[in-house]
Amino acid sequence: MNEIAVIALPIHADAQRSVADAVKGRILPYRDDVFESAMASCRGIIAIMATGIAVRKIAKNLSDKWHDPAVVVVSPDLRYAIPLIGGHHGANELAKLLCTTMGVIPVITTATEAAGLEAVEVIADREGLRIINRESTRMANTAILAGNAGIYRVPDPGMVIAGPGVSFLVDEGIYSVGIGCRRGVSSEEVQSAVMQALADASLHEDEVAIYASTRLKVGETGLIDGVRACKGVLIFLDDRVINATASPTKSAAERLGLAGVAEPAALAVSRKGELIMEKKIYGNITIAIAR
Repeated sequence: MNEIAVIALPIHADAQRSVADAVKGRILPYRDDVFESAMASCRGIIAIMATGIAVRKIAKNLSDKWHDPAVVVVSPDLRYAIPLIGGHHGANELAKLLCTTMGVIPVITTATEAAGLEAVEVIADREGLRIINRESTRMANTAILAGNAGIYRVPDPGMVIAGPGVSFLVDEGIYSVGIGCRRGVSSEEVQSAVMQALADASLHEDEVAIYASTRLKVGETGLIDGVRACKGVLIFLDDRVINATASPTKSAAERLGLAGVAEPAALAVSRKGELIMEKKIYGNITIAIAR
């Protein structure tokens, strides 16, 4: 998935070779299904052709901006490079690379970059971070554009309570732990349950990127202190985020209007959206783990 594919109609073979050399890309001969295969296997695509052709060819293969490759259209005369999709996910950078190496003019249309600012996704990519609550980026980028968004670093284990427009970026761990608990649990109960759950899943606490629960548990000091004792960062998710993620198993949280707690919380902030451990009950604590 690290390759850059360069696609062009046969008549533009010379331009195709020049662009491929400039970006160290792989030349793909044009055929009817070339975009389908390239979008499934490459992280970026440069299409040397009319924008309309490229749009029609990629349209049926689009999934979402977090999984689609970056696509840049380059005019056949090599004058313009237009990031078509994935501007914040590599397309803008590809267009700028073509500007640096070949003098092609990048036509940047993403609002933040057009204003000379960096989007959340760009900051995350530059610093090697992962955005765990992807739905937040639209509001966060709007705040960046308006000039009223700050960047706050939490270097130590702790707790974060924030609205849906705040993006959380993490740099360690690939697993997420969802936690539900009964009212009044102690920090010792939480720490013990977490450590046992990680042992059951053959994981170490350093492999956990984030712990998540429902906002209804904001006042549970035992939960907060227990996660802190596990050297973790805990975030609370609102009902909309919880209910937008399907819970594989039936939950008692349905009486509270929630699809669940542990499983949907773990999945909502996971990297791949895969449960590696369905919810397990440890005394007064329920835990699920995703990656």
